[in-house]
Amino acid sequence: MTDLHPFIAGLPKAELHVHHVGSASPRIVSELAARHPDSKVPTDPEALADYFTFTDFAHFIEVYLSVVDLVRTPEDVRLLTYEVARDMARQSIRYAELTITPFSSTRRGIDEKAFMEAIEDARRAAETELGVILRWCFDIPGEAGLEAAAETTRLAVDLHPEGLVSFGLGGPEIGVPRPQFKPYFDRARAAGLHSVPHAGETTGPQTVWDALNELGAERIGHGTSASQDPELLAYLAEHRIPLEVCPTSNIATRAVTDLGKHPIREMVAAGVLVTVNSDDPPMFGTDLNNEYAVAARLLGLDERGMAALAKDAVEASFLDPAGKSRITAEIDAYTEQWLIR
Repeated sequence: MTDLHPFIAGLPKAELHVHHVGSASPRIVSELAARHPDSKVPTDPEALADYFTFTDFAHFIEVYLSVVDLVRTPEDVRLLTYEVARDMARQSIRYAELTITPFSSTRRGIDEKAFMEAIEDARRAAETELGVILRWCFDIPGEAGLEAAAETTRLAVDLHPEGLVSFGLGGPEIGVPRPQFKPYFDRARAAGLHSVPHAGETTGPQTVWDALNELGAERIGHGTSASQDPELLAYLAEHRIPLEVCPTSNIATRAVTDLGKHPIREMVAAGVLVTVNSDDPPMFGTDLNNEYAVAARLLGLDERGMAALAKDAVEASFLDPAGKSRITAEIDAYTEQWLIR
């Protein structure tokens, strides 16, 4: 197969499943760790590679939360957000919906309004200076329970920063049933936010059904186990409910044992709208360009196939119609120019 890396590098892309703190590069993580020396996170960027080697999903959550603890001031928030956008610009990402967990920051003492001002200031600067459009998904850290759900809902609905478009649910799935979060998703949806919970990453298809039936999910974060239920795949395909697939993440957290066994093939074969994403890229030693290359190998895609995948992400996004048309046209123009070289 032709080496698609050069094509992918310049392909205009959208990313729909990528976490705010989880996108902190080793350079930024080490800088934050140096600012907060009481943390156990290494300050040496090279040592972070070992630190970010996970034994299972529970260990990943433990490490992830230790990095969350490094973001303690509005200045930390602003720095992190803008630098994430800078890394996205280097990958030709034009639009991203960044999953943010405000509860993790406000409970650590960051003033909620200062937090919102920090992400919004970074968002505006990223669009003006880097050409990257950022939007927010505020998600509930499921492991923190209903207190976190209530607080996240309040922050989303009452403060509602301009860039906020969706409402999610992250963290561990085992022992954290989705139906208990229905009242909070109902309130967020009534306020105009889209529902995008994680489901079916480390649990079975029933978790995905619960996300659909109880939380009104319009997209599913991961949805890896959906491949085990043909009826569920058919439902997702019929109702055009996208899956936010993150192949390397699934291997790193042991949600999938082997990349060759990743269910993305079954999802696509069933007609499900699949988007490819990086989740927590530096923690997993990846980025969106690499995830596209992984998808190309798994699905046997050429340049036009990659372009179609990029357009699927744009279609599945919550960007306004004019913005979608603009990026889609850019993808088409780039692809045609590449192929006639």
